[in-house]
Amino acid sequence: MDNAGYTTLTRQAGLLREMSTVANNLANLSTTGFRKEGVIFAEHVKALDGKESSLSMATATVRLTMQQQGTLTQTNGSFDFAIEGEGFFMIETPDGELLTRAGSFTPNGEGELVTPDGYRLLDGGGSPIFIPPDALSIAVSADGTLSADGLPQTQIGLYMPADPTDLTRQNGVRFAVKGDVVPVEGSAIMQGFVEDSNVNPVIEIARMIEVQHAYELGQSFLDKEDERIRGVLSTLGR
Repeated sequence: MDNAGYTTLTRQAGLLREMSTVANNLANLSTTGFRKEGVIFAEHVKALDGKESSLSMATATVRLTMQQQGTLTQTNGSFDFAIEGEGFFMIETPDGELLTRAGSFTPNGEGELVTPDGYRLLDGGGSPIFIPPDALSIAVSADGTLSADGLPQTQIGLYMPADPTDLTRQNGVRFAVKGDVVPVEGSAIMQGFVEDSNVNPVIEIARMIEVQHAYELGQSFLDKEDERIRGVLSTLGR
């Protein structure tokens, strides 16, 4: 295969990856706290010997998480929290401490606030958040201070990676950070709300059509290249 064929194949592989990413975004349109994902295309140029001066290859292996604020939906649930501004909740999982924007929690049998999967929500000091079993009312202020029957208990922690690009998606709405995390200031926690997915369906569908069209053009080029090569081989073999 010649250089044009290799270049087109790498482009097609990247377009397939982007199509998969767009489809996953649309599938999570209604997932609480979901962050839209994209891919970054990069061009790699290598000098060649002979008549051709260089070979260009396209890759799309870098995943990019979009951090735009999602719409806040009121639920009136005492243990539903939404972040207005930057930051993530920190939860304790078997894979270590992870970050998430999905703020739907509930007390477990020990009175600790946990996610629907049973992972414990952590406070500003990295400790689990305990809800007194005899508490009649739970209130959370904008700075994350959680009070039971008017008495402050703890403060829900909000965190960000020290390097904003240091986020690796683990499973849907959970993210791992390889480096350090730092406390977030200036953001507000809204009790009785959850944050919707930040996926815009109109933009995603338009992008899906665009990617599909680009892939079809690339496939058409590969088909014509195959016909050309077969024609040359057939002529030379006579």
